[in-house]
Parts: sequence; structure tokens; C-alpha cells
Amino acid sequence: MATVDDLKFQEFDAAANLLAANPDATTISIDEPGEKPKKKHGILRNSGREEDDELLGTDDSDKTELLAGQKKSAPFWTFEYYQTFFDVDTYQVLDRIKGSVFPVPGKNFVRLYIRSNPDLYGPFWICATLVFAIAISGNLSNFFIHLGQPTFRYVPEFRKVSIAATAIYAYAWLVPLALWGFLMWRNGKVVNIVSYSFLEIVCVYGYSLFIYIPVAILWIIPQKALRWVLVMFALCLSGSVLVMTFWPAVRDDNRRIALATVVTIVLLHALLAIGCLV
Repeated sequence: MATVDDLKFQEFDAAANLLAANPDATTISIDEPGEKPKKKHGILRNSGREEDDELLGTDDSDKTELLAGQKKSAPFWTFEYYQTFFDVDTYQVLDRIKGSVFPVPGKNFVRLYIRSNPDLYGPFWICATLVFAIAISGNLSNFFIHLGQPTFRYVPEFRKVSIAATAIYAYAWLVPLALWGFLMWRNGKVVNIVSYSFLEIVCVYGYSLFIYIPVAILWIIPQKALRWVLVMFALCLSGSVLVMTFWPAVRDDNRRIALATVVTIVLLHALLAIGCLV
């Protein structure tokens, strides 16, 4: 009569030889009824931890910052280093444009849209499109205003392209450079201050200018009052993006310095908007 030991499954030499020859081979083992699976608890604990990370948002932020660091690891004199600045897809660009046109109160534009992968593709083409939109609308507006006058002779003003390009690209690069240097300087004096990279600041300023593109197209309408209303509307939307983004970076600083910084950001932004209109 067979004993209990005879009924148990045995490990045969063939299986051992198979594993030695091919470690990746699939084997099936049947555990004892009294044994409990040990790995399931680890899986459950890991899944619970992932759910907590998703709720707190710490898991995504750590992963995105790690990926951002990996993308910028190439030396700056190589083509691959600058190629990463344009490594974005259409959905990312559209999402950032939407975030700049419809700012969410209390949300940081950098942390919400940019920090995972700051780019120069969107800011470059937004500035280029805005330059031609301002130049074309300015010429057409001047044409419609003087249309019907017997002494009027239309002459295209190509200098508006160069003026608009100089003003917009200087604003989109020099102002972020000055702001980045200021934040780096204050970061050495205030421990808890929030810091942004130069690329992140350029990205914020570039996307904040998108709202002026449809506004510039509407400047073709020869109504000064309407044009001023459109400029003020665009200024409030884009200015709010800048304020909500950079206020957390200076709010822990001296109160006067923080307010002066935010006011300077808004005034420079308003100066660009009014200058483009005039």
C-alpha cells in the first residue's frame, strides 16, 4: 500500500537539468496546502504605496524630475543636448497652450505643465507667429483705416516685422535671463525659496504670449476702443499665469522684495502688450 510520502510530488532530475541548461524555462510548482504565498503581500503593499503616491502626486513628480535630468545629461556642445529641448509632441504643446490661455487659480504652471519636459519648440514658434501676426494686422489695420481716402496710397511697412521680432524675442529671452539670475541670487539668501531653471522660465514666458496671437489678428478691426479692450483682456490672462507661477518663488523672501519683483514682472509684460498695440 502506498504511503503518504509516495503520494507527494517529487522533483526529478530532468527538471533540474532543464533549468541548468535554460534558466529562463517555465516551470510549474504546486505548493503545500499549508504554505501561504509570500509574494502576494509584497505586491499588495506595493500597490497600496503606488495608490498613495498617485494621490499625493509624489510618484509622478519624482519620475518626471528623474526623466528630465536624464534628458539633459548630454554635453551642451553636442547636437543631442539641444535636440532634447524640442522633444515634445503635439498633445504636450496643446496642453501647455491651453494652460496658458485658461489659467487654473492656485495652480503652478511650471509644476503642472512644464517641469516634466521643458521645451523651446512652443516658445520659439509662438514668438515667430506673434511677430508676423502683429506685422500683418498692423499693415491691414492701417489700410482699412485710410481706405476710401483719395490721397491715400498703401505702402507695406516691412519695418514692423523687424521691430516686432526684436521686441518680442528680446522680451522672451532677456527678461527670463534677468529673472533667473535674480532668483538664483535670492536663492542663496532665502533657504525656502522656490527655484526654477532658466529653461523653465523661458518656457513660461513663451507660452504666456500665445494669447496675443488671436488678439493680434483681431487688431485688424479698425476700432481703437475694441483693440484696447482686447489688449487688456490678454494682459490679464497672461499676466495671471506669470504671477501665479513666480509668486511662490519669491513669497518667502522679504515682503518688499517679493512685491517689487511681481510688480516688475507685470509692468514689463504690460509694456510689451502696449508697445505691440502702438
